[in-house]
Amino acid sequence: MIVVVKKQGETKDSFFRKFTKMFREENISFDVSKKMFFKKPSLLKKEKEKDRIKRKALEKKYFKRKI
Repeated sequence: MIVVVKKQGETKDSFFRKFTKMFREENISFDVSKKMFFKKPSLLKKEKEKDRIKRKALEKKYFKRKI
C-alpha cells in the first residue's frame, strides 16, 4: 500500500510525481493486471515450471561463460 504525505508548500504536480514514482517502484500495475483474471491452478503450475526451466537455463549459460 502506498502512503504519500503532502508536505506544506508542496505543489500538486510534485505531489503527483512522487505518487507515480512510488506506484512504479511498488509495481502495483503488474499486480493488478495479474489478479484481474482467474487462472486455473494447472496453468499456474505450468507457468511456474516454465519459469524454473528458463531460470535454470540462464544460470547454466552464465556459469558456462564464467569458467
